[in-house]
Amino acid sequence: MSTARTVLVIGGGAAGNAVTILLRRAGLAVDLIEAKDDWNATAGSGITLQGNALRVLRELGVWDQVKASGFGFGSVGITAPDGTVLHVARDIRTGGDDLPATVGMQRPQLQRLLIDAVRATGAGVRLGIRAESLDTDDTGVTVRFTDGTESRYDLVIGADGLGSATRAAIGITDKPEPTGMAIWRVAAPRPAGVTRTDLAYGGPAYIAGYCPTSDTTLYAYVVEANRDRASIPPDTYAEEMRRLASAYGGCWPEITAHITDPEQVNYTWFDRLLVEGSWHRGRTVLVGDAAHCCPPTLAQGAALSLEDAWVLAQLLTSGEPWDDALFQTYYERRIARVRPVVEASVQIGQWQLDGVRDADVPGLMGRTMTMLRELP
Repeated sequence: MSTARTVLVIGGGAAGNAVTILLRRAGLAVDLIEAKDDWNATAGSGITLQGNALRVLRELGVWDQVKASGFGFGSVGITAPDGTVLHVARDIRTGGDDLPATVGMQRPQLQRLLIDAVRATGAGVRLGIRAESLDTDDTGVTVRFTDGTESRYDLVIGADGLGSATRAAIGITDKPEPTGMAIWRVAAPRPAGVTRTDLAYGGPAYIAGYCPTSDTTLYAYVVEANRDRASIPPDTYAEEMRRLASAYGGCWPEITAHITDPEQVNYTWFDRLLVEGSWHRGRTVLVGDAAHCCPPTLAQGAALSLEDAWVLAQLLTSGEPWDDALFQTYYERRIARVRPVVEASVQIGQWQLDGVRDADVPGLMGRTMTMLRELP
């Protein structure tokens, strides 16, 4: 009887969890390591999942739980800073007509669903541990871990995010670059009138928006020019976000009243990353934010990461040799889809930074989202 191929997944975020589930379902022996002791089960406020993300979550077997836990909707509103609705546009169903256009969800809830799905596969999971070194040859990778142990794998998948140590360890020198914008995020109770994403342009911030994440919750965000993070004491985060949000009307006063705890407010710069040429070196390959990231102006970060996992798992279980040709095929399939999303996401933000008033934001968004209806 042949021995199952062995895979190490480094990183337990959306991409790492997804590829673990898919490879275990195909009978491969998979270990997953995650640096955080809590497996990121409590981190983050909310997440906007477009239809192409939902399509992968359905493939992972968690769609029913996502549908029950989140808040589905099919349109986006554009408002003036005072809350006056200027336009409502139907969202494109990028996952197909049998899935909602968009589901908002509490990010920790999505992570917990994926954690449960990983554990149900019987994958080997080790938390609070990192890969200290990767020694790669033509047939596999010997990995030494920070707890002093060592194991040999046929393949290593680097799913360790934007600051990926795996990316650096295999000699890929690309690093994320700031785009000039930053975002404040917070979770809050959902006002009864919030049944979709609304975006206000103008006022003291570039964008003020919110997304319902359940029957009772939402996450709200305010986008501004990035500032030196060292100049903003963490204990003032609620005050800073509340100051910006207080200029907006409509449902914002009710939301703003709940921005009181600085520990519940997150401040993050927008970054851009797109590794070109290939996403692998030998038997180590990157997925998700380790290979690419973009501002959330199209809400496609998680969706692209989940698609990476889906495509890579398809190729790894196709019966083809695990060689440079297969990993290059993975890269070429993904780069053709990821590049236009990264470029469009960055362009939308740059138009705002430059104050371009006649920019065709709806046209660019429509073309990009229409492309994403196709299977990855």
